[in-house]
Amino acid sequence: MKKFATLLCAMLALGSFVFANGQSESAASSETTLRVGMVTDAGTIDDKSFNQGTWEGIVRAGEDFGFTPKYIKPSGTTEADYLAGVSDLADSGYNMIITPGFKFETTIYKAQDQYPDVKFVLLDGVPHPGDYNVVIRDNTVAVSWAEQESGFVAAVAAALKMPNSKFGFVGGMEIPAVQKFNWGWQQGIKYANENLGTNVSIAQEDCLYSGSFSDVALGQQMAATMFDRGVDVIFAAAGGVGVGVINEGKSQRTSGKDKWVVGVDIDQYADGLMPNGESCILTSAMKYLDRASYDMINDELNDAFPGGTSIVLTAKENGVGIPTENPNLSAEIQAKCDDVYKMMQSGEIVVAAEQLPGLWK
Repeated sequence: MKKFATLLCAMLALGSFVFANGQSESAASSETTLRVGMVTDAGTIDDKSFNQGTWEGIVRAGEDFGFTPKYIKPSGTTEADYLAGVSDLADSGYNMIITPGFKFETTIYKAQDQYPDVKFVLLDGVPHPGDYNVVIRDNTVAVSWAEQESGFVAAVAAALKMPNSKFGFVGGMEIPAVQKFNWGWQQGIKYANENLGTNVSIAQEDCLYSGSFSDVALGQQMAATMFDRGVDVIFAAAGGVGVGVINEGKSQRTSGKDKWVVGVDIDQYADGLMPNGESCILTSAMKYLDRASYDMINDELNDAFPGGTSIVLTAKENGVGIPTENPNLSAEIQAKCDDVYKMMQSGEIVVAAEQLPGLWK
């Protein structure tokens, strides 16, 4: 997959991304003929994860640029289901369609030819016919993230908060985006132990994939089992399964146990709130989905749509990271995390997008 990613200099040559604050520099009129639609992946539009983050950026763009977006939730999760959703939007006059998740890869491969006048934004995937022979037409852009970098800095934050603890990981389906979160998480733990004086352990049996992004009950069961065998912090990169992990984190902390959950994709602090007003979310490994969808719309309105390219968003573009504020992290911990983030931006710290040996304990 790496060979299909466009170099960052190519992205910079396009000159139209505005990730620093997710704010538009568009000179577009408050009235526009652009009609933007979204087809959701598995789960709901308020899944506290990928669908929600993508939709929030589209809604914000609609408010800023004067259009009313629409989303379609397919009846299933097959290519035919997704293609039906795309066709419904395109046939109804929607001329920009945003799809979140790798499951749309073969769908967009077909749709970009079927609807050449529609602009497609594929998040977390590249269009191909099923064999990874990638074809990105001029009306399509594929956007992905360096998830390993946000997983890394989240691990540093968690290690500084819980320096003598046992960590775990619950993923959804074992796909590259989820794997990279896990690999970055492990590397961040190792970095904190070697450079920041922590003593965090992680066992192979506590790095698991659920095989689902929607089974909330399974996520809670997996988290309960991990917590019972001594895990103190679980990083959940699992969509709806992660909601189950958060539910168990709330239950554990409500009963007086010092257990934590690290959220994913968006800032999940609010999702971890308990009756006492505190949250079980220690921090969140974020990739700024809302900025990506917002900025692609902004680019299109400014005649700068980066069609035909595959873009990887990293710390250098502020495309990934952790929340700048979280009541569960002290100012000192946040400052150390900021330092680590700057070292990733400068290239002093390089986080591998692959499994590294020797991290299990």
